[in-house]
Amino acid sequence: MQTFYTLIVVVQVLSALTIIGLVLLQHGKGADMGASFGSGASGSLFGATGSSNFLSKSTGIAAAVFFAATLALAFIGGNHTASVGVMDNLSSAKTASAAASVAAPASAAGQSSQIPK
Repeated sequence: MQTFYTLIVVVQVLSALTIIGLVLLQHGKGADMGASFGSGASGSLFGATGSSNFLSKSTGIAAAVFFAATLALAFIGGNHTASVGVMDNLSSAKTASAAASVAAPASAAGQSSQIPK
């Protein structure tokens, strides 16, 4: 189960890095104005409009993979039962002996602090 969890985390991180890279590669809406003045966007690998369609579809696919990995991690984490606190793991015998050892010095300290008249 741990290897499956690790595999999902790796897929999620890779898809997140892919989304970041694809978003940084995309042109903004103001890039079309720059293309009319000779920035060379029309001579790109995918054509003038092909690059935005290819990159946006790739970003959508990477986002779907990221979303699926997130849901899978939430499902795996939701089935894990966690203890309420640190003290729940201790047995009652240890707790009783610890309480007695704490109470004994406190009562002795209270008696020694009284000054006889």
